[in-house]
Amino acid sequence: MFHKIAAATPLEGLRLLVHYSDGAAREYDLRPLLDACPAFRDLETVPGLFRQVRVDPGGYGVSWTGDLDLSAEEIYVNGQPRG
Repeated sequence: MFHKIAAATPLEGLRLLVHYSDGAAREYDLRPLLDACPAFRDLETVPGLFRQVRVDPGGYGVSWTGDLDLSAEEIYVNGQPRG
């Protein structure tokens, strides 16, 4: 089953609150990605970039720039369920 993102909200501490079209919600912490993928460090160092998160067309993921994105499945599988 594919989980489509309906909305993404940036939270403090490089966390995202992601709502899916099926009503599920996940909180995803991006801090572990800073070491695993150096490109994600821009989200911490470029002022205001993290808050510019947008849902990709079709709800298949979220992105900030052409090089910074996350798939809907990555967030769903590795995010923490939210009420």
